[in-house]
Amino acid sequence: MANFTTHIAIGTVVTGALATLTLAADVVAPQNLVAVTLAGVLGSVLPDIDLKDSRPSRAMFAGLAIFFSFAVLFNAATEYSIAELWVLWLGTLLLVRYGLHSVFHRISVHRGIWHSILAAVFSSIATAIVFRHLLGKPDGVAWLAAVFMFVGYITHLTLDEIYSVDVMDTRIKASFGTALKFIDRRNVMASAAMACATAVAIMLSPQTSTFVDGLSSRSMWTGLQQRILPAGKWFGLVNGPHVASRKADEPRGITTGSIGGDGQETKAAPEEVMQR
Repeated sequence: MANFTTHIAIGTVVTGALATLTLAADVVAPQNLVAVTLAGVLGSVLPDIDLKDSRPSRAMFAGLAIFFSFAVLFNAATEYSIAELWVLWLGTLLLVRYGLHSVFHRISVHRGIWHSILAAVFSSIATAIVFRHLLGKPDGVAWLAAVFMFVGYITHLTLDEIYSVDVMDTRIKASFGTALKFIDRRNVMASAAMACATAVAIMLSPQTSTFVDGLSSRSMWTGLQQRILPAGKWFGLVNGPHVASRKADEPRGITTGSIGGDGQETKAAPEEVMQR
């Protein structure tokens, strides 16, 4: 399989390309684009979370511990004393970093259910839930982060399959077919558990109408098509006529969109629904 450095490098390139398209399409504000891009990079190493004592596993559980400990701290900030908040923060940090890490690796198997398309779907929906309910992001941004997570996750699985083929020695390694699979047929219980978790996640997930309406906006696709190549010389040395007309004539509400500063969505035109 590909090593950690390769997964990070390729995952960053793929996610960066997707982020460039997203920025050019003007469907999300830059400050939120950074967050959803990081979700894609995380997805590019997430399948190796089941590899005990690996760098991805240690890093991800450390990151999860920091995230959830501060989430608990901020949510309980007005209800408890400083001493109690310290206990809650430190307890959550240690519980996730060491307790959850230990339990997880006792029940998981490398190249098992976490190396599957079903796990990619679950992780993507879970990302949408985290962005919406824990980070307070609007529905459209939450599902955009889910797409980035899915792309990063599938990139990891695809790389593992590619590295299972020894091109120079013209042979297929025994690991071929263990990464890019829909479910883990070797462990039916794990697959069933992941399917149930995915079903629960779907029920808890945010509404998709904002995200779907944003992607189906004709103005978004028209603007993206116009920006594929420069109208004149490269790197803006000469502004082409269609670039100037786009700036002058096309609505730019997509920069502010329907998402307010408080993370709450308001009604807006269909082409504005994916904003910020």
